[in-house]
Amino acid sequence: QVQLVESGGGLVQAGGSLRLSCAASGRTFSRYAAGWFRQAPGKEREFVAAIAWSGSITSETDSMKGRFTISRDNAKNIMYLQIRSLKPEDTAVYFCAAREGSYPADSARSYNYWGQGTQVTVSS
Repeated sequence: QVQLVESGGGLVQAGGSLRLSCAASGRTFSRYAAGWFRQAPGKEREFVAAIAWSGSITSETDSMKGRFTISRDNAKNIMYLQIRSLKPEDTAVYFCAAREGSYPADSARSYNYWGQGTQVTVSS
């Protein structure tokens, strides 16, 4: 089993940037593919990006390509989500997740472990 803790969220002005972190503990994080999802108030959880266990393969939602970059450092058991040019519509709770498989997946049902989330609020 792996435990996940997100950090790095906060209040930021539109146009700004944030880097979210997901720290993993428990079983070896490098055994898991992982991803980021977000959920805005009143909306369903939405896929943002995912990364293979090795970091060599990534997947992003088309609408977020160019502004969202996922990466991981298995030596430190950390995954990151860099967000640029933030927009008010990016306001949401951002969750990291891990799955018992090698490759990224865009369905929340594919993930076995979840963090508690970190709030990102973008002001206009």
